[in-house]
Amino acid sequence: MKIYEQFDILIVGSGIAGLFYALKLVEHDKSLKIAVVTKKGTTDSITNRAQGGIAAVLAGTDSVESHIEDTVKTGCGLCHLEVAEKIVELGPKVIEELVSYGVNFSMKDGQYDLTREGGHSANRVLHAGDLTGREVERAVSEAVRQYSENIRIYENHLVIDLITGKNIDREICSGAIVFDSQKKEIKIFSSKITMLASGGIGQIYLYNTNPPIATGDGVAIAYRAGVSIANMEFIQFHPTSLYSPGKKSFLISEAVRGEGGRIRSIEGAYLMEKAHPLKDLAPRDIVAREIDKELKFSGKDFVYLDLSIMAPEFIKKRFPNIYKECLKRGIDITANQIPVVPAAHYSCGGILSELNGETELPGLYVAGETAMTGLHGANRLASNSLLEAVVMAKLAAKKSIQYLKEISFSDLKTDESLKYLSNKPIPAKIIAHNRKLLRQIMSDYVGIVRTEKLLINAGENLTKIQQEIDYYFSHTLIDYSLVELRNMITVSQLVVSSALERKESRGLHFVEEYPQLKKKFEKDTIIKGYRRKKLEV
Repeated sequence: MKIYEQFDILIVGSGIAGLFYALKLVEHDKSLKIAVVTKKGTTDSITNRAQGGIAAVLAGTDSVESHIEDTVKTGCGLCHLEVAEKIVELGPKVIEELVSYGVNFSMKDGQYDLTREGGHSANRVLHAGDLTGREVERAVSEAVRQYSENIRIYENHLVIDLITGKNIDREICSGAIVFDSQKKEIKIFSSKITMLASGGIGQIYLYNTNPPIATGDGVAIAYRAGVSIANMEFIQFHPTSLYSPGKKSFLISEAVRGEGGRIRSIEGAYLMEKAHPLKDLAPRDIVAREIDKELKFSGKDFVYLDLSIMAPEFIKKRFPNIYKECLKRGIDITANQIPVVPAAHYSCGGILSELNGETELPGLYVAGETAMTGLHGANRLASNSLLEAVVMAKLAAKKSIQYLKEISFSDLKTDESLKYLSNKPIPAKIIAHNRKLLRQIMSDYVGIVRTEKLLINAGENLTKIQQEIDYYFSHTLIDYSLVELRNMITVSQLVVSSALERKESRGLHFVEEYPQLKKKFEKDTIIKGYRRKKLEV
């Protein structure tokens, strides 16, 4: 049995990009019927984990030109200048809008308490203590709830694939096939517009700072629908994830280094002293590689983040969540150094899109980490991600309203030959084994420092997993973990394919055989979308 529901807008993801987009839509048109599909609970998002903040030019000592320059410099020759200019210029405006929704940024002497993070030449990062993402998500979620007649949230719903249809002489996106993981039901959500704001891909690595839901779903389903994907080789590893074997990963915000924290070897040497002019505030790729080099050279499992320059009371006030979480794990950061390791954190690549969210497939929009607008280039400037997500959502809402006026839409009828349900369940051990194997391959072969041989080996091993998962997807009962793993294997293969295409070292992509920049690779790596099985209902 399939269940059919029709909406004006279908939003996949409940982070800042998806929720802000929903708000802007209903403010434009209060007659819209909007569905927000989220895999777990509404607050299970990457936004909710963002500790550092959101970058915007708000101080008289700062400038739009300086913020753009820092963004482009960090992006190592691949930033799209016009995109960076537009996003940075709109920064103050979207901050104003977030505040109007009730976001309480930290203040000092009546002004925003602006801090600095790696790659920034000025203090321009707004924060809410050390839980900025949680505060932003709280306020925007509360604002969304005021429009409950327009916006319906479907928790524990996972998109399997997009639906395409015909509009005159062109193919358009007309919704998605959705799995209700609690009721074990397949649902057809037809919509005039589908927005993919499903977050990142961090779970394809064993060590990452992302929530469990970050399995690259948006990128995978868009690719299967024929939409191009770009720059997937650029995976940002956050230099300072808490080293806590056997326990849930925990990010130590870059803002800690912004306030004077220093990275030291176990023997006590300051690692970044001679590695970069900005020392501990160098761009993340530089810091992560320096730590990786130290760990390989020393044979140690971690390095230290030294906070001794800060007073204990300042640490507790500025980083209350980090202090409490470390204390739970037996580390008093007011008296001890923090053991840290790099961990997969952010994907600079994603679904190829315009800044207004448009993709190659009419009716399909994208925002946030799922998108590749060209803002980040080969390396993301710290705290530009929340900024990009909010600006994209704002511009996408405006463009979507225009699209709704231009498109004609009729109810779609299901193709009963499309079968996702079988009576045979997949053995849980098969999923667990392949998921662990995939993550181990990506961590060992496609990490911070790569070699062409290891990338080739990764590709060959991933193909074997993909073939097995394709078989089970076609022959067993649909399952939440199976859908996730299907997406993870697709995304992992895209990362490897993109990395093999770029025969140079640039930004986050460092390969030993090609350690230098090459002018001919000063362009995006684009992989054309592939429809493994055409899904039309």
